[in-house]
Parts: sequence; structure tokens; C-alpha cells
Amino acid sequence: MLGVAMVMLLVTLADAQLRVRVTEGQVDPIRLALIPTSSQSDAKLAENLDSLVRFDLGSSGLFALPEPTAFLQSPAIGSKPNPVNWQPLGVEAVVQMSIEANATGQVDARFEIWNMLNGEKLDEGRFATEAQFWRRIGHKIADRIYSQLTGEAGYFDSRIVYVSERGPRNARVKQLAIMDTDGNNHELLPTQGEGVMTPRFAPNEQKIAYMSFKDRQLKVFVLDLENGTQGEVGNFKGMTFAPRFDATGTKLLVNHSRGGNADIYEIDLTSGAERRLTSHPAIDTSASASPDGEFVVFNSDRGGSQQLYVLNRKTGAIQRISYGDGRYATPVWSPRDDLIAFTKMNKGQFSIGVMRPDGTSERILASSFLDESPVWSPNGRVIMFYRQSPGENGRAELYSVDITGRNLRKVPIKDQGSDPAWSALLP
Repeated sequence: MLGVAMVMLLVTLADAQLRVRVTEGQVDPIRLALIPTSSQSDAKLAENLDSLVRFDLGSSGLFALPEPTAFLQSPAIGSKPNPVNWQPLGVEAVVQMSIEANATGQVDARFEIWNMLNGEKLDEGRFATEAQFWRRIGHKIADRIYSQLTGEAGYFDSRIVYVSERGPRNARVKQLAIMDTDGNNHELLPTQGEGVMTPRFAPNEQKIAYMSFKDRQLKVFVLDLENGTQGEVGNFKGMTFAPRFDATGTKLLVNHSRGGNADIYEIDLTSGAERRLTSHPAIDTSASASPDGEFVVFNSDRGGSQQLYVLNRKTGAIQRISYGDGRYATPVWSPRDDLIAFTKMNKGQFSIGVMRPDGTSERILASSFLDESPVWSPNGRVIMFYRQSPGENGRAELYSVDITGRNLRKVPIKDQGSDPAWSALLP
């Protein structure tokens, strides 16, 4: 696997007791104290682990992380923090960490999470891996902290693939790139063809579907990050666009044009068998399956303008779900099955929004000259997209926003980037 190592969980504790309900409205950040990480073998490694966990939790927008200079005590791991010293600071939870490096090239990290409302331990654990993969330990610890204090799954120990762009807007060189969620471990991926576009992660494997031009034709490829292999999908006659894995990861949903009619097809990656899902004179494209695979959302101009529709796989019924002003595109079903993200075009602006699968509760989360291509984090809490600024020298950059719309952040990348895709949590 490219840049990924297995991290072994050695110890765990029972379910947490402190829970913070995360809703679509305003969220008061949890005041969390991160005690400086201790180390008898590598002070710099301890400092780096501190910085990584602090960055991960801070980027979520759900945690307020006071600086250690404000602490009344800094108990080492293994020592129980006294709530009396933390409650005056409004601290609701305390985290202690340690990390040690040994001569065999391994690092070993421990953590403890304490509830300062009642003084009880919420969780503890120990991770070990090769020294070069210490960052994964940090992401996993951040995920455990996030999970225990919010009641939701974490998302930091995952990866982002995107189209890396260099050069002027009218002559950009585009390559497939991958990185950790914090922008580190960045590398370019080998691809076939030229002009790579629309990378999409499988929902449960480290596989990426993408498109590029080969032999003067736009083709679909699947790259397996586990073994480095890749191959062309199908042998389509006519144009094919918008490949995305289905809910099982064993099939691709694609827009395919035959006889001048663009419909959505399902392609079995093992057998190559094709199944037509829509049949309409209009353009049906950008399909995304619900987590249970029973429904497919797509955009179509079958009603006269570009809108969102949901296909019931069992009955074949198709229902329009978008009725707001403007046009809608690139819908993506949340892994939590509660929302659909989309791009909206209205009054000269492109926006990223969400709505429920029945089309209700539409909300706009971000808007600019060009915001496009939303993708979900593994826990369905955060959306990443790309933003293109206007003008000949306008930049393409990645942004993230949580489902409240209150935590909009630029994602650190090298050069410029578009068309992000978010992997599942790593094993």
C-alpha cells in the first residue's frame, strides 16, 4: 500500500461516558486540555505528536484547545488529573499522551482520556508501528478522542485523493495526488492516459476510479492502492463520464452516451456486465448510491433545467427532490444516509449545500465564484470541495466545511487542486 502501514491497537477500554450531541445548529466547542506529550527517548517526536493531534482536533471546529501555559497542573500519563484544577478553566476533558522510540525502529504511544466533569477515565489505549509511520498513530489517537467526546466516529486516519494542478489556467498540467487529511505524506500517483479527472474512492477499499484520455478517447480506470495495479473499465463506444463506485465497491455507476442519449449505467467490475438504470431523452449523470444501495441520486435536465432526482432501485420509480432556485449538480449521498450534498448554481455563484434525501431542509454551506464537487468525510460530518477563484490567474484550491456551515477551512495542498475524494478510514 502506498505510504500506509498497519498500526496495531494493543489496549482499549470500555465505552465512554461523556457525550456531546452534534447537530446542524450552533455547536459550543468542547474545552479539551492536551497535556504536553511525554517521552524519555525522543522529545522532538513527542512535540510532533502534540502538534498533529492538536491540528486534527482543532480543524474539526468542535474543540477549544487552551495552551498548556494556562494549566494549573500537567500530570504525566498514569497519574489521574484532579478535576479541581480543571473545572475553573472550564475544561471538560483532559488527554495525556506519551511516545517512545526504540532501537528496533518502532514507536510506541499511549493515551488516556479523562472526564473532568466527574473525574472518571473515558478511554485509554496503546498503539505501535514502525517509526516512519508515527503520524498514523497521531491520527488514530485524534480519532479516538473525537469519538469519545462527540459520540461520532472519527475521520482523521483517512486519505484524500485529488487532481493536482500546475501552470496557467488555460494550460494546466493535471496529475493524480494523494495525501493524509492534514496535507502530509503527499505524493503523486501513477496513472494511465493524460488529463486525469474525477477521482473517486471506493467506499470500503483503497481503490480509486478516475478518468483520463487514452488513444484519443476518454476512458475509465480503477487504481488499486494496495497492490499498485490498475486497469481500464469496460470498452465503451461513445462518451462516458462521472464514474463513481456503488455502495458495495464492486460496481461503478457511470454516465454513458449511446445513440445520442446519455443515461446512467451500472458496470460490474468483475464480470464487466452492464445494466442500464435510467432511460430518458434528457441527460442523466453524476450518480451516487445510498449507503444501503437501494437508492441512487443523480442530476438530470429531464424537467427542463438541471435538477436532482432519486431512483428507487426496487421499484424503478424516479422522484425529483430539488425545487429551489437555480440549477443543481454533482449530488453525493452521505455515508450516514441522512443528507445529500450538492453543487448549486444560482445568480452567478456556485455553492455547496446539503438537503435531506427527500429534498427537505436544504441549506447552503459555502458559496463563491466557483465552489464545486463536494465529497463526504468517512463519518459524514465534513464535506470537502474545490474552489476556483476568477480571472486568468485564478487558483483552484481545496476547502472543507462541516455540516453546520460554521467551520470553513482551506485544506493544505501543494500547488493547486480540484476534484477531491475522501477514503474510508484506514485499517
